[in-house]
Amino acid sequence: MTNGTETLIQLLSTVGLGSWVVQVFVVVLATALLAFASSRLVARLHPTLKRTPSVWDESLVEALGPPLRVFLWVAGIAFAIEIIQNEVGATIFEAVDPIRDVGLIAAVAWFPVRFIRIAEVNFITDREAKGEEVDRATLDAIVKLLRLSVMITAFLVALQTLGFSVSGVLAFGGIGGIAVGFAAKDLLANFFGGLMIYLDRPFAIGDWIRSPDRQIEGTVERIGWRLTVIRGFDTRPLYIPNSAFANIAVENPSRMRNRRIYETIGIRYDDVAGMGAIVGDVEAMLRSHADIDADKFLMVNFDAFAPSSLDFFVYCYTRTIDWAQFHQVKQDVLLRIAEIIAGHGAEIAFPTSTVHLAGDIPQVGENAADPRSREEPPPDAG
Repeated sequence: MTNGTETLIQLLSTVGLGSWVVQVFVVVLATALLAFASSRLVARLHPTLKRTPSVWDESLVEALGPPLRVFLWVAGIAFAIEIIQNEVGATIFEAVDPIRDVGLIAAVAWFPVRFIRIAEVNFITDREAKGEEVDRATLDAIVKLLRLSVMITAFLVALQTLGFSVSGVLAFGGIGGIAVGFAAKDLLANFFGGLMIYLDRPFAIGDWIRSPDRQIEGTVERIGWRLTVIRGFDTRPLYIPNSAFANIAVENPSRMRNRRIYETIGIRYDDVAGMGAIVGDVEAMLRSHADIDADKFLMVNFDAFAPSSLDFFVYCYTRTIDWAQFHQVKQDVLLRIAEIIAGHGAEIAFPTSTVHLAGDIPQVGENAADPRSREEPPPDAG
């Protein structure tokens, strides 16, 4: 029993609360009142701080509530148990002190962990409300490192409180780390793969990515320390170990600046005289189109004598990178090209075959067609 506990018990006895049952009741009641008062105080402060421009004070108060109540209840119940131990003297109550210490350390560590998580959410919400971009991948990496640091520190403090030598634990961890490294090399590879994703940032949460090396395509939902979750366009989730990204090529179409239109269109051979005018009008249409980026590479040229058509190609870039809007722009461009072709009296070609014969087959009578039907002269009677 600590000196502080003995002093409080003597104080309770002095004021007339000599019975240990009454003392326990008073301690539990005081703990409940303090927990209720702290809860009410936090509930009153939170709306006030929410109206301030800073997100940190609001996050601080919001994170404080549950850990503070747990801290008060652990301290109060441990104090009440120590009163019972002082009266009963049972050996089982000797475990109260280390349990109390670990509980208080856990409550104290819970507060910064909650603060980091709540501050992250409030920070992202505040930035998005102001129309500012947020690098979610970097922020997520910083948050995870801070939480991990708090947990490791709390774990080491708890070990020190329980009487373990922290230096000995760290030394054992250095030796055991070699064995663990060999046994869990895949896990470590995934960890460092995730770290490289956070540092190199080839993609971020919300990006559409795909790999030509493997059947991987979809939207990134979460980047963890061990694996990355990608939601395919068929809504099925893909769980990719982070180490896989060190050995494959990854495309990130979400970071494209424009989308490309590259189409080949054919007209009939009978319309060869109008090819030059058609190509010129199509290029002029594209350069004046509001949704086509004329500052990018743009080309329209007669390309080939195809088996059934005279082909010209259209090569340009749209201003939008949105997939649905891109197809709307492409549809409009193709329809305008069809109108230009029709306006010049030409037609879009389709596969046809023309058979030219060397000469006409002479038309002969039925008798000439069958030599056997020729009429023979009657035999000489004489």
